Amino acid sequence: MIIVSDAQKQILDSLSSLNNETVKIEHSLNRILAEPVIADQPSPSFDNSSMDGIAVITKDIKNASRENPITLKLVGTIPAGDVSTNKIKPGQAMQIMTGAKMPTGADCVVQVEHTNLDFSKPSYPDQVLVFQPAEQGTNIRKCGDFYQKDETLISPGQKIRAQDIALLAMTGMPVVKVVRKPKIGLLTTGDELVPPGDPILLGKIRDTNSYMLAALLENNGADIIPSGIIPDDEEAVIFALQELKNSGADLILTSGGVSVGAYDVVRRVIENHGQLKLWRVNMRPGKPLAFGEYKGIPFIGLPGNPVSAFVGFHVFVRPAIQKMMTNKFIPFTFQKAKLLDAVSSDGRETYIPATLTNINSETVVQPAFNQSSGNLYALIPGNSLIILSLGVKFLNKGELVDVVKLDTG
Repeated sequence: MIIVSDAQKQILDSLSSLNNETVKIEHSLNRILAEPVIADQPSPSFDNSSMDGIAVITKDIKNASRENPITLKLVGTIPAGDVSTNKIKPGQAMQIMTGAKMPTGADCVVQVEHTNLDFSKPSYPDQVLVFQPAEQGTNIRKCGDFYQKDETLISPGQKIRAQDIALLAMTGMPVVKVVRKPKIGLLTTGDELVPPGDPILLGKIRDTNSYMLAALLENNGADIIPSGIIPDDEEAVIFALQELKNSGADLILTSGGVSVGAYDVVRRVIENHGQLKLWRVNMRPGKPLAFGEYKGIPFIGLPGNPVSAFVGFHVFVRPAIQKMMTNKFIPFTFQKAKLLDAVSSDGRETYIPATLTNINSETVVQPAFNQSSGNLYALIPGNSLIILSLGVKFLNKGELVDVVKLDTG
C-alpha cells in the first residue's frame, strides 16, 4: 500500500491548472482571483475630511479654548461630492462633511463637537466659535494615505471576499478575471442505495454520500455534474462515466465500488476502459482509494463507507481542487491538543473524527465515541480530525496529539 503523502503527490502531479474566465464583480464572491488587482489611482484620490466639522487654518485656532473661543467667519459649506472653488483665508472657515474634498488654504478640520455649530440646520451662520485647537493635518485623509497608484492591492490565487469585491469596485473594475470553477462529475454506486423520500426495504440503505460529497464540492468552489445512483453493473458504470466525460467534467469523483468485493465494479471498469494509477492507501479509514483516469479525465474513487468518503475527500479531493484552481497544494494546518480519551490504531496513518475545543484556556480534543467507518453520526458533533502518524498504535488520555480543524461550513 502506498503512503498518504505519496498518494497525494501522485494525484496532484497528474492534475493541470484550469483556465480563466471573466465575470462581473457581483458574481465573483468566493472565486479565485486570476490576475493582480492594480490601483488605477491613489486612495484617497484627493485630500478629504475624515469627519463632519469645519476646515480651518491651524494658526487661527492655536489658542482656542472653552474659556477663550476663537471666532472665525464662515464662508461656505462643502457637502461630500462637491468641490469648493473658494480659498480659505486667515480668519475664515468652511463647513465640511465627511469625505468632502478639502478646500484650498485649510490645513486641518475641527470636528463639529468642538464648535458651536448645529449641522442639523439647513443653513449656516455668518460666524463660528471654535473651542479647541488642532494640529496641522488633524482629521484630514491625505491623498494616497491608503495606497498609491499602480500599487498591487490583491495578488492572484486569493479567494475573493466581500471586502475584496468592494475594493474591485473602488478600483473601477466592473468585471474581474477569475479561475474557472472545476466541473466535478459525481457518481455514486450501489444496488443497496435508496434516495431520501423513497420507501426503504429490508437490506437497503439510504444514499448519503452523494449529498455529502456534493455539499463538500460546492463548499470548495466546484461545479457539480451529478449522475445519481448507479447500480453495481459494469455497463451502467461505463455509460455513466461516458456521460460525465461528454459533459466536460474536469475530474470524476466516485463513491463506492473500489474495494475488493465481487460487486465493486468501478475499479474494474477503470482498469479495463481507462487507467488505474494507484489503488489502496496505507490509511485508516479509507484504504481502498483509487486514482487513475477514464479516457483522459482524472478519476478519484472514494470508498463507500461515509466516514471513509468524508476523510478521503479532505485528504485527497480537497487538495486536488486547490491544485486545479490555484496551482498549489495547501496542506493541513496542524495544532496540538490534549486528548480527552485514549485513541488507538492498527499502525496505519489514522484519521479520527473529533471535536476540538478549549477548556480553561487549554486546547483539548474529544475523539468520536464510535470510530467505525460506517458511523456517519460520528461526524455530526465534530469539527476536526485527529491524525495519528504511521506506526502510532495508541495514545493515552491526556497525551498531546496532532489535530486539524476542518471547514465545517
